[in-house]
Amino acid sequence: MPNIYNALVVKGRDTTSEPINVTCEVQQLLGNNRVRAVAMSATDGLTRGMEVIDTGAPLSVPVGGATLGCIFNVLGEPVDNLGPVDTRTTSPIHRSAPAFTQLDTKLSIFEIGIKVVDLLSPYRRGGKIRLFGGAGVGKTVLIMELINNIAKAHGGVSVFGGVGERTREGNDLYMEMKEYGVINEQNIAESKVALVYGQMNEPPGARMRVGLTALTMAEYFRDVNEQDILLFIDNIFHFVQAGSEERITSTKEGSITSIQAVYVPADDLTDPAPATTFAHLDATTVLSRGLAAKGIYPAVDPLDSTSTMLQPRIVGEEHYEIAQKVKETLQRYKEIQDVIAILRLDELSEEDRLTVARARKIERFLSQPFFVAEVFTGSPGKYVGLTETIRGFQLILSGELDGLPEQAFYLVEVKEIILSTNSGQIGVLPNHAPTSTAVDIGILRVRLNDQWLTMALMGGFARISNNEITILVNDAERGSDIDSQEAQRTLEITEANLRKAEGKRQVIEANLALRRARTRVEASNPISL
Repeated sequence: MPNIYNALVVKGRDTTSEPINVTCEVQQLLGNNRVRAVAMSATDGLTRGMEVIDTGAPLSVPVGGATLGCIFNVLGEPVDNLGPVDTRTTSPIHRSAPAFTQLDTKLSIFEIGIKVVDLLSPYRRGGKIRLFGGAGVGKTVLIMELINNIAKAHGGVSVFGGVGERTREGNDLYMEMKEYGVINEQNIAESKVALVYGQMNEPPGARMRVGLTALTMAEYFRDVNEQDILLFIDNIFHFVQAGSEERITSTKEGSITSIQAVYVPADDLTDPAPATTFAHLDATTVLSRGLAAKGIYPAVDPLDSTSTMLQPRIVGEEHYEIAQKVKETLQRYKEIQDVIAILRLDELSEEDRLTVARARKIERFLSQPFFVAEVFTGSPGKYVGLTETIRGFQLILSGELDGLPEQAFYLVEVKEIILSTNSGQIGVLPNHAPTSTAVDIGILRVRLNDQWLTMALMGGFARISNNEITILVNDAERGSDIDSQEAQRTLEITEANLRKAEGKRQVIEANLALRRARTRVEASNPISL
């Protein structure tokens, strides 16, 4: 008699002489040489009396680097028409959880380089995170950026498990991953993700076990390659039901951090379906339609997103205090928005007006250009370290930036402007003809009476109309605020990184970093015009 969870193979021919090859998994031993099994593929054409072969082991799937950039079904068979996959290294989908002696018991933050997440709802290394959001609020782009950052900052990879996905959704995601550079068809080894799908039109057995197939692939990268892994499960799949949630954890070799998407009907977080999941999580990331409508991306709601890791003993006193002050400021702003709509800002107290100004700056500072969206926005992506994030919010909350406008633009009465554009430098004088242009990474020089102000701009957009110029920028620094020695050291580092860069994407990123570094060095040196 086969053991529970053993894979059984049914082979034969149907009534039209077409070959049948169905894999099943033993669920129950009934006695008298009979078992109850769950089919992993369609059972069309099966008849009584067909030969059933016991493989003697659980279902095994390919693991390792050969899986990157490929799409698999629950059986570990490639379904992307890109040819066979190296199956010399396989692993059973049913395995024991890591022993207690192997576990990494230290609570640690998994920095992902996205400001709003790292500050307000930090992820636990080896934890379980749920991503809540309705349609069209940026879940896919956020997932792509996480996949990119785990590879870039942590040297890890990601595994995506699509449970009950529509074929169209799975195909769209694959095409977008290719567009964003997460999957590299020219050099498949440079891909950063493996995909496993149990589609909506497949039997229940496939959807029941596809999560374990994805988890098994992730475990190999953690245990053998000793990497940090992101495991995406879309849509929500309860590993508790399969008794396998303990396998998603950190060990001394590496970690698997699970991000599980939850569809929120009508954007209502109090709906019983999403509400019941909150108690089982280490962190929740909630995407807001209101923020997306304002054009603030990632549209992560800073008040609804939570994390059990946001405690002084884990993240430290400074991080905790800054996060709480940010939330308090945004909460107060939310409370008085109705008053603002009716009575306008003038009727608020001085304290509330200051709160509103800082809250709006915080909202915009929570936004961030993504690497995976560079091709579409023209703005270079940015990985923001936690230390830099905390310092930035501290400056806003302390009032040091109260004198700056809330939008990232420079608007003042000037005599002349020299601006770097994609087609070279241009000079702008009073009564300049109306025009719009992309702003390149470079120097902005502004003449105020007889003085020149120099700034380093990191790309953006400029519009000239009605004798005014508005410059929207991704990032800007006054030349007088830049430490010239530090800027020179950064330039030398970026030049060395460019020499070591391998592959098209690394060279592009290194060149961008070099241009930014040269711009900062140039801006830090005083000029006379």
